[in-house]
This record gives sequence, structure tokens and C-alpha cells, in this order.
Amino acid sequence: MSTDFPARELRIGTRTSPMALAQTARVTQLLHQLDPRLRTVAVPVRTEADHWHGELSGIGGKGLFVKALDVRLQSGDIDLALHCLKDVPGDVPIRAGLVVAAHLERADVRDVLVVPEHSAVRRLGDLPPGARVGTASVRRRAQLLRMRPDLRIVPVRGAVGTRLDLLDGRPAAPTTNINPTDPTAPTDSAKPADHTEPSNPTHLDALILASAGLARLNLSHRARQIFEVEELLPAVGAGVLSLECRREDSAVAALLEQLNHEPTLTEATAERVMLQGLRGHCNSPIAGYCVTGPDGRLSLRGMVFSPDGAAFAQVHLCSDAPHDPAALGAHAATELLSQGARSLIDTGIPL
Repeated sequence: MSTDFPARELRIGTRTSPMALAQTARVTQLLHQLDPRLRTVAVPVRTEADHWHGELSGIGGKGLFVKALDVRLQSGDIDLALHCLKDVPGDVPIRAGLVVAAHLERADVRDVLVVPEHSAVRRLGDLPPGARVGTASVRRRAQLLRMRPDLRIVPVRGAVGTRLDLLDGRPAAPTTNINPTDPTAPTDSAKPADHTEPSNPTHLDALILASAGLARLNLSHRARQIFEVEELLPAVGAGVLSLECRREDSAVAALLEQLNHEPTLTEATAERVMLQGLRGHCNSPIAGYCVTGPDGRLSLRGMVFSPDGAAFAQVHLCSDAPHDPAALGAHAATELLSQGARSLIDTGIPL
């Protein structure tokens, strides 16, 4: 198959982590399937967040990853930016002149339990009382503590390989240090709740990671327990890669639109509209997942948590108008707000 794409090089902006490079390779493969003659080049983009070893909430959250790529896209340095949709803030509009041209077919949305290589633990329930579990996600933290209030949650971030090295006891560069001299670093008055361990852990009993991320890195064999969505509700946009370009670049937009997966777009729209209605950002304790049933109707689950998971608002709605996902998402946000979701979001303690 070939396309009408002009004879020009397509510059794909990408972060430099192994995960981002794997995702870029996948998109490049899909583009070359559309047009084998297409010339592509990966343009590495380092972000402020890549250089920061503290908690992302101290410098603006995961949205910094998105912002850095979008700035390069606006300037014309790159032609295409890849984003994990779950990392795109719900309280910040898309930057001027940019458009999301495609959502790729959704990967596995589920979270998984990963334990040290030689551990006999098979499930979360096998972990000893007070076990130290690593995750930088407030959504995972709250739901884990609902299941196991005794757990000690350790805020760990960084490349998946680095986190696995830490879990397995191999030497690795620290990924959770907070610079005490930085004015944006959390102060004593903003310390996490009791269930959160200090940063820079030396021992972990388990990690919670994304199934899709492990699969992209050929590490699915490390998963011991796969949590069903009824146990650990996914993040809004989980498993979705979105492709963004300049609105005026009609050639790139037309090319990317051929990769769009319509069911994923529909389901992600419902989730994102819910997130936007809640004014949720990447450090908000919000979960949401929409699926299309056999009858074509949309089913949307949404939850908002307190940091320890003890208090929460939840909703499960089905759409009578399957072709109006935005209305379903807006309805879900309204229901959650009526249950006190705004208070839970505003008082939540970011990791």
C-alpha cells in the first residue's frame, strides 16, 4: 500500500526512555505499513521532567512530558508527537495550532503486580503485613490501600528497567530523590499521609506497573498477578497512544488519520470528557474506563478517591446514545461531582 504523502522526511518527536523509543518504533512500523517509501526519523526530545529526580508534582506533573514535545511540534522542529493519553492532563487545553489526528488501537489497560525475581509471592494477598509496594500513581495508591490498608506505599518513578533493578536489588541510579535545596520540593507541611514511605527506598517487596508497558518492553513474563479492572480501575486513557500534529499540516494529518482506531477514539472521548469535567490533572486520584458492549452501547466506570482510598465517589453509566461519548462523559463527571469528587480531588495528597 502507498499513500499520497509528499516526498519529505517525517520527523517523529520522542522522549529518550526505552518505553518511548519502543512506542516510537511501533508507530514507525505502522506508518511504513501504510507507505513503505515513507522516510521517517526519530528526533530525541529531552524534557525538564527527565532531568528531575524528585516527585513530578513538584515541577508540574506528567504534563511536562507532553508540553516539551508540543512546544517542539508548534515550532516546526518535529512533525509528529506521540503521547500516552493517560499522561495528558485533563485541565489543560491542547496547545494552539495542534490537533490529535489519531488514537491507536488500545492496548491492555490492566495493572500488574511485579515482585523480585526469586520471590515466591504470586498475588497481592501473599505479601507480608506492612509490605513495601512501589508506585508513583495516586490512583494505584488509593486502590491498593482499599484492598490492603497495611501496605507501605513507596513513591518510585523512572524507567521501568531502573525500577525493576531496584526491585531485584541490582545497583541502579536513584529515581526518587527530592532535591532539598530546590524551592519547589515538598516541605514538611506537605508530607504524604502515613501510608507513604519516604523517597529513595532501599528495599521493595513489589511494584505495580502497567501491563501494556511491560509488553512493549518484552517484559510481560515479570507480571505475577494481573489485576482485573474491577479490582484496580485503570487511569483515564490507559493503554492508548495518541498521535498529534500541526493543524495546518494537512499531509501529516491525513496520513495519521489512516491509523486512527474509531472504537478507541470513542471510548477515550467518554473518559477524557469525564476527566475534563472533573478538572483532573495527572496527580489527581481519578480512574476511568469505558468499553463498548456487544450491543454497541458504551459503558463508563469512573472513580475519585481520597489518598488512602477510604473515601471515594464512583459511577457506572451506560449510554443510550452510543454515538455521543461526550455526553456520557459529561454525565459521569456531574454524578461524581454530586458525590463530593471536587473535595476529594482538591484535598488529595500528590505523591
